[in-house]
Amino acid sequence: MARRPVFQEVTETTPRNTPAAGGMIDAGPRGARGAIRIWLIVLFVLVAAMIALGGATRLTGSGLSITEWKPVTGALPPMDAAAWQAEFDKYRQIPQFQLVNSDMDLASFKRIYWWEWSHRLLGRLIGAVWALGFLFFLATKRIPAGWVPRLLALGALGGAQGAIGWWMVHSGLSGEMVRVASYRLATHLGLAFAILGLIAWQVLALSRSEAALLRARRAGEGKLFSMTTGLMHLAFVQILLGALVAGIDAGRQYTGWPTMGGEWIPAAIWDPALGWRNFFENPALVQFIHRMAGYLLAVFAVAVFLRARRSPHPVTRGAYGAMIAAVAVQVALGIMNVLHASPLALALAHQVGAVALFTLILRARHHARYPFETSVRGTVR
Repeated sequence: MARRPVFQEVTETTPRNTPAAGGMIDAGPRGARGAIRIWLIVLFVLVAAMIALGGATRLTGSGLSITEWKPVTGALPPMDAAAWQAEFDKYRQIPQFQLVNSDMDLASFKRIYWWEWSHRLLGRLIGAVWALGFLFFLATKRIPAGWVPRLLALGALGGAQGAIGWWMVHSGLSGEMVRVASYRLATHLGLAFAILGLIAWQVLALSRSEAALLRARRAGEGKLFSMTTGLMHLAFVQILLGALVAGIDAGRQYTGWPTMGGEWIPAAIWDPALGWRNFFENPALVQFIHRMAGYLLAVFAVAVFLRARRSPHPVTRGAYGAMIAAVAVQVALGIMNVLHASPLALALAHQVGAVALFTLILRARHHARYPFETSVRGTVR
């Protein structure tokens, strides 16, 4: 056998166009990652719209206008005068009409009916988009390995959300309640944000190959990731507290800032007659807790941002910069809502701001775990 030179070029024995052999992570079918990502982005937009529309339904007092749960036949609105009158008659039998809206006529009823009907219709649309997309990708065997349970879980959570929505509405149809129970509203909104967060995380995971994610994780920043995980949980709790505030219209009862009714701690913060129900039914306590949690969230977000500034990855630093900007906007919107007694436009902006902030926290958290690699030539995506 002829001796090879010590410094022989590899290209002398290796064909120039031979592709490099991939590892096990690249073996087997990769699925339609790009197509599934687009499908999930569509679902994300629909769920975000559903949250905003749900907020408008609550703020306009429309959530109890449809008194029955008909997942299939309820997709059609009343089609004639007799059907409209029948729906109105059903509404007139519940406490909200008898105690609050007894002077409402049919024309006013139609206005609140369309809010709730649109909210339910959008929920049905989300379910259809999920089902059609999932079944298509499953039937064509284009779902990447290990992703079937993740995508199936979204559908299961969506179905549970529909049931919880009716459980929430049912709380305001009997007894002396003139609105839905605030803790049920918080459960409904909390699950909506959980679904939104899962979709966002999956979209981020599908933005790069599995091999790229494995490489990126080796450069992940554990401390920053842990801090952002804590911030994410705190933001989720704040969202639940916001639902409690909306559930009893607490945001419209104390309109001063930084004090509440001229007091740093309102005198009505605890009603002995309510006991533990103060945490759900006492506007002074509910709004006070929401404010304090907001301050804590803002301070913690600044601490996380300052830690992120030491990240060696420019894309990660940029993600945390966007996150802290969203925190500032959300705090400003919260203060404006308090000062103006939460008018519909401001209240909706605050809720949409919560969606944006929660999403940006998740994005920053993902970059802390899976940073984009950087070199002297720039960021490797």
